[in-house]
Parts: sequence; structure tokens; C-alpha cells
Amino acid sequence: MAIKRNQKILRPEPMKGRFVLVLIGLGFVFSALVARAAYIQVIEPDRLRHEGDLRSLRVSEERVQRGTISDRNGIELAVSVPVHTVWADPKVIHEQNGLADERRWRALAEVIQTPVAQLLSKVDNPERRFVYLQRMVTPGVANYVRELGIPGVSLKEESRRYYPAGEISAHVVGITNIDGQGLDGVEAVYDSLLIGTPGQRRYRRDGSGRVIEELEVIAAQPPQSLRLSIDQRVQAVAYRELKRAVSYHQATSGSVVVVDVRTGEVLAMVNSPSYNPNNRTGVEPHQLRNRAIADTFEPGSTVKPLVILEALDSGEMTAESLINTSPGWMNVGGRRVQDLRNEGELSLAGILARSSNVGTSKIALSVGIDELLENYYAAGFGTDTGINLLGESMGQMRHRTRWSDFEVAALSYGYGISTTTLQLARMYATIGNGGMQVPLTIIAQEQAPAGRRVFSAEHSQQVLEMMEQVTADGGTGTRARVPGYRVAGKTGTTRKAVAGGYGDEYVGLFAGVLPVSSPDLAIAVMINEPAGDSYHGGSVAAPVFAAIAEQTVRILNIAPDNLNGQGLRTASFVGGVRDVDE
Repeated sequence: MAIKRNQKILRPEPMKGRFVLVLIGLGFVFSALVARAAYIQVIEPDRLRHEGDLRSLRVSEERVQRGTISDRNGIELAVSVPVHTVWADPKVIHEQNGLADERRWRALAEVIQTPVAQLLSKVDNPERRFVYLQRMVTPGVANYVRELGIPGVSLKEESRRYYPAGEISAHVVGITNIDGQGLDGVEAVYDSLLIGTPGQRRYRRDGSGRVIEELEVIAAQPPQSLRLSIDQRVQAVAYRELKRAVSYHQATSGSVVVVDVRTGEVLAMVNSPSYNPNNRTGVEPHQLRNRAIADTFEPGSTVKPLVILEALDSGEMTAESLINTSPGWMNVGGRRVQDLRNEGELSLAGILARSSNVGTSKIALSVGIDELLENYYAAGFGTDTGINLLGESMGQMRHRTRWSDFEVAALSYGYGISTTTLQLARMYATIGNGGMQVPLTIIAQEQAPAGRRVFSAEHSQQVLEMMEQVTADGGTGTRARVPGYRVAGKTGTTRKAVAGGYGDEYVGLFAGVLPVSSPDLAIAVMINEPAGDSYHGGSVAAPVFAAIAEQTVRILNIAPDNLNGQGLRTASFVGGVRDVDE
């Protein structure tokens, strides 16, 4: 094709600066996009992935109720009941203008018993997404809140701990806080077993709320339930009788422990004063203390059976040995040990029956302090009982290289050491079990645990029969008798220590075992600071023992061993002990 003469021929020209600038700009934008993509995918993917998950991932939880606590017969002592909690989402409230209707907020404040200003202050921050308005409301309040229909105010299902036995078993069972965590008693010790593990389901949903992917399902682990060794029938009897005695004698406090001699199971553990675990408003700290395991006292004459037991074990004395306690007092190390009256010559059984301080002091000085302390340790003083409850005290046993004669004498009638009501019950359970000591437990046992021998079986039986004289005519514990049953026990009265010596307050004690022919129960009673002139263990604690024992043997269907007076043993304090049939 020929080119016309006047036609303009196009030739390539150098690239203009504007075009170069555009290319540079496009290259920069592309590089920025590549860099941003690399930053998102390589350097910081987790944060963005997390933000994406917040928009699509959901977690639902399957709540589990706290495990039930029951007594040995299945009677419920602690259960969890479903309740509702009122909560709010301040962001939703502000977005949906939920504060506009003041009448609803006033109604809400009135029903949950919260000032309106305080209620509104909880939701004044629109950045918050969750705030409690009232925890654990009644079903009626929950329905009322639901009917109010305030935007952003909702109900959350929770559980609340309820204690059917109330104050009767409060110190044993314990309590939980508002979040269901154990604070005291069995609730605290076995908290990990009782709470279980909630189930959880993680899934992804789309913008329409439809589940598009299920990521993880964790099955709920149900909590364990506990069956205690406590017999609620015996517990109720013990608490009623103790509370009555503390009130009658205007005492400061008191405690009772009932133990199964063979298994070491605690059938009852009560204290007065107690508290209502379902309503702790106004409860004082001292009411929360489990005095049976936490409060210590000098055991007084209740330890005298251990002195007699050591005298028999040492071989220096026999059951027929006689001790001259005349003239009713003796000087030891420049200080006086005395009895209430001149008892003259007493057998070992008579020393227990008449609670002779002179008699036990002479025995203790004869056998020696090392042997005496060894027997006290064997009985469980100065050690824990194995009960596994919070706040248990081990009592106090003195450790010294030199003991004065008076200190040895005082130790023989229960001064210079301290113990708890539970330790005292264990000592008598050991003697009643023929010298075999089994660990105490608050959990029901399927079979009796293996014990360990701490005292001679023969001598334990002899001491047990000697202690029977305490409740016979002429003994200091006649008010501990139980009709139809042979009772062995010991009274105790101690003056409370104060700075620089002893004050004018007393502790009244009685501990015993029944039935003597085949011991089943050991019961220890402590009445702290009884008022008035009646403060001896035989008058304030022994009647409580008798009332509890009499009802307990009927509840547990324990066969009597002293029908029509057969086999009744009466005291013969001079020249040993004799049996008579009446």
C-alpha cells in the first residue's frame, strides 16, 4: 500500500513523566497491598483470627449442680437448688435507650431492694458488657424482673446451696460462698469432689445465627456426693440436749462428740452456740467455730483412767491394790494436792469413783513422768485425730527435760495439758475398744478400718470396769446413768487458766462408754464456763451424757445389758470391787 505524500507518519516518542509517575504509584499501591497481606498472614494472624472468632465462634456451657452431702442413712444435709441471678448488659441498655422508662427501673430497684441511684450507677458505663444487679433471687422476683422487660436486663440460671438441717449440723457440713466454693467444714475439705466439671460446646455460626461448624464438645463430669458418718437422728438429739444444758446453766459454750467405738465413725458432733447456714445475716465469727475440734481445755479428772492404766501396765499395781489417801491432802514440792474430803484407803476403782487427786498423784509419782507421758501420747493427746476437718487443734503437751513433783502430780489429774472434745472422745473410744485405736472419720465407712494396739486388752477391760464405779452409788457420775445399760465414764472439773494462774471460771466434763459388756458408743461432753454454784462435771455434763446416751441407744437399737439390775456392779472402795446381783 502506498503512502500518500502528505500523510503524517507516527513514530515512537520518549515516555512522558506523568505516565512514569502513574506507574510508580501503581507499583507502590501493589507493594503496600502485598506487604499488608504478608503482615496479616505471617506476622499478626492470631489477633485478626481472634477478632473473626469473636464474630462467629460461640461457647455454650452445661452447668452441673454441686454434689449432695447426706448423713449415713441418706438424709440430705446439703443440696443445691436452681435459682436466678439478675444481670445487665450496659452497652445494650444504652443502644436501645433502656434508661428512658424510669418507672421500670424504680420497680426493679424496689424488688431487688437496691437504691435506684446505686442501681443506675452500675449500668452507666456503655462500654461494659456484663454487670451483676442481684445474685440469687427468689423465683417470684425472677418472674417479676422478666415481666418488666427492660432492654439489656436478663436472668442467668445459677444454683444456691441449701442446708435442710440448719444449725444442727452447720459446723460439720460447713458452708459455701455465693459462687459455690466451699469455705468451711466438709464443704471446704471435699470441695474438689463436690464441684464436678461443667460441660462445654464450642461451635461456629454464620451471620444468620445458624450453626455451620461444631469445633469441640467436652462432656460434663458429674460431681460426687458424700455420705457422712453422721447419724442425723443422733446429731439432732445431741444438739437439742447440749443447747438446753448451755442455756440452763448460762454457760458460754459447749460441745458434744459421739463416736462409734469399733469403726471410729463420728455419729454426732455438735456445738452451742451454732448458726443458721441458710441465713448468715448478723452471724458473729465465734459462732462459726467448730468448738469440738478447735477449742482446747485442760481435761481434768477425765484423764485419771490413763493413770490407772499405766499403773497396771507397769506391773507396780494390780486391780486389788490399795492406796492410802489420808488425811485427804498431801504436800508435793511445797504445794498442796487435796481431795474434797478424806477418803481414807481406796482401791484403784475407788480412786476413779471418788476422783481422788491424792490417789492419782501418788500413782503418778510412783510410775514416773516418762511412762505417764507415753500413755498420754498413746491416747492421742498432742496429735491430730485423723478427722480431716479444717481448724482442728492438736492440743498441747509440754516438752521439758525436768519436771517437778508437783507438775507430775498435777498432770495426773489433768492439769498442764490441753485437749479437745474430739480427742477426749477418741481416748474413751480406745479404752472401750479394748485398747485398739482406730482413726476417727467423718465419712461413712463400708467396713471397720484396721486399728493399732496402744493399750493392753486385759488392762483396758479392767479400767473400763473400774470406770463403771463412777456411775454407781457413791461415785461422782451417778447422774450419767442410763436405765438398762451399764455405763463406764469419768467426770472432770477444771478451773480455767488466766494470766498468772487460774481464774474463777470452770469447765465441766463427762466422758464415757456404753454398754460396758460390749461397748458401742463413746460420748464426750464439755460445758464451758457454767454460771452459778453448779459447775462440776457430775452436775452439768453428766446429765447431758445420760440424756444423749439414752436416746441414742434406742435410735441405734443397741441391746441393753443391765435388765432388772442383773450384772449391776456397785462400788466397794475399800478392799477392791465386788459384784452383786439385785
